[in-house]
Amino acid sequence: MAVIKDIDESQAPLLDHLIELRARLVRCVAALVVAFGICLYFADPILGFLIQPLKNAFPNGQGQLIFTKLYEVFFVELKVALFAGFCLSFPIIANQLWAFIAPGLYAREKKAFLPFLLATPVLFLMGASLAYYVVMPTAFKWFLGFQGSAGGLEIQALPTANEYLGLVMQFILAFGMSFLLPVLLLLLHRAGIVTRAQLVAARRYVIVLVVALAAVITPPDPGSQLLLAIPLLLLFEGSLLLMRVTEKRRKADVDSPEEPQSAS
Repeated sequence: MAVIKDIDESQAPLLDHLIELRARLVRCVAALVVAFGICLYFADPILGFLIQPLKNAFPNGQGQLIFTKLYEVFFVELKVALFAGFCLSFPIIANQLWAFIAPGLYAREKKAFLPFLLATPVLFLMGASLAYYVVMPTAFKWFLGFQGSAGGLEIQALPTANEYLGLVMQFILAFGMSFLLPVLLLLLHRAGIVTRAQLVAARRYVIVLVVALAAVITPPDPGSQLLLAIPLLLLFEGSLLLMRVTEKRRKADVDSPEEPQSAS
């Protein structure tokens, strides 16, 4: 029987694999702890960076964040450090997970899976950047537009630090995770779970689902929902285009071995 050479020849028992998994998880946790410590030291500058969209939405010199509990800002800085620490340590965590999974994959499967692994942080960063530089400034200006007066009383925006951080993290995670839609669809397509024809036939349902998803995971303003729904629909159409290219390439690979035989 021919020996498959493009996969690692490992006859390690289950216990050895569990020991290796534990070692790699320990490294992931250690990387997260170190990154958390670094980000905790720089928590004030990071928090200042996250505050900029709200600061720019206020008129000059009028913006402020308040806290209603004595320990609130301390826990806000812990959340900021943990959030930034995870983003900072994600390449190491992904590398450890890849190093654990890769020995069990054929060379062809490694080449197929590696682009998705590399595209994940890029797409997440694109979504987070869209949220930070475009969506949040637009949404915050819209929210602050409700300031004014009613019934002879002044209505003034006084956001708390904890609530603001929660809103920022909701924006960043919602847009970052949503931008991973092409990775999910292409993985399902490569695994044979869905086909391009099925997705094309379900396009109208996908549009409804995307709009509903944007309404659920974003704050209740139409601007944020549209700024998430439109890129998601464009990414969906881009995924269909990549699937079409992949299917043509597969068909060419299947047909190419038959050509020399017909010529002979």
